[in-house]
Amino acid sequence: MPNLIDGRAIAQRVYADLRRGIAELKSKGLMPGLAVILVGDNPASRAYVRSKDKMCRDLGLHSVKLELPGSTTQTELLARVEELNRDPSIHGILVQSPQPKQIDEAGIVRSLDPRKDVDGFHPANVAKLVIDDPSGFVSCTPLGVQRLLIESKIDIAGAHVVILGRSMIVGKPLALLLMQKNKNGNATVTVVHSRSRDLEKITQSADILIAAIGQPNFVKADHVRDGAVVIDVGINRVEDAVSEHGYRLVGDVAFDEVSRKANAITPVPGGVGPMTIAMLMSNTVKAARQWLSPT
Repeated sequence: MPNLIDGRAIAQRVYADLRRGIAELKSKGLMPGLAVILVGDNPASRAYVRSKDKMCRDLGLHSVKLELPGSTTQTELLARVEELNRDPSIHGILVQSPQPKQIDEAGIVRSLDPRKDVDGFHPANVAKLVIDDPSGFVSCTPLGVQRLLIESKIDIAGAHVVILGRSMIVGKPLALLLMQKNKNGNATVTVVHSRSRDLEKITQSADILIAAIGQPNFVKADHVRDGAVVIDVGINRVEDAVSEHGYRLVGDVAFDEVSRKANAITPVPGGVGPMTIAMLMSNTVKAARQWLSPT
């Protein structure tokens, strides 16, 4: 059996560290604050926002949850973002995706104060990631993947990491993060995607294979060499008549067959998912600390 990388357990270690940091900030008269904006009534987004709000409260953070109707205009949303940009009690702002079709998401991201962009998508923060500036904010899922590897004592430096997927949410920022010239980077990174030739040949060369393509059970045993580390970022609903909900969650990796070859692997659920929220909380505390002592 492979080593199962338990994202829930690692997230709890992150929260333990954060509680100490939050206590220190509060002793200096500063309570970190996070605002999450939800536009519309997407059930998955609503559940995700609830979980973020609950974790804020569990950690003792100031939490603001704004739920706006699906008819909200771009101008109205920009005005709410600007209010939060000016609010000194808010150190992190997240506008939940996906947003209704009338909303220009890129425009909303650009309107955020980059010092409060704890999701790490503002162009200023992407640029800081490119130039290895640690004051910037990195997208939460890539940051969570890196933390999983570190906490699991998996050597990143010198490893060949293959990332399946090139999105701005995971693939691109994760590649930049793992290539950084520091103790938690120094990997040789290859990014593959739907147009890549000889896909199996490339993925079989990976010491660490990270699947973030958004296709259920896409990565099969033939994609993975014996002894590789496999990180499954995907979370997909597939029909399951036996389940009380009528569906079950699976990743981008065919877990049963790949786990027979992998040295270590993340499950779905319970792998990368819990780390995304943990890194959002971590970024919020970092943002508050930087407001207290601006660089």
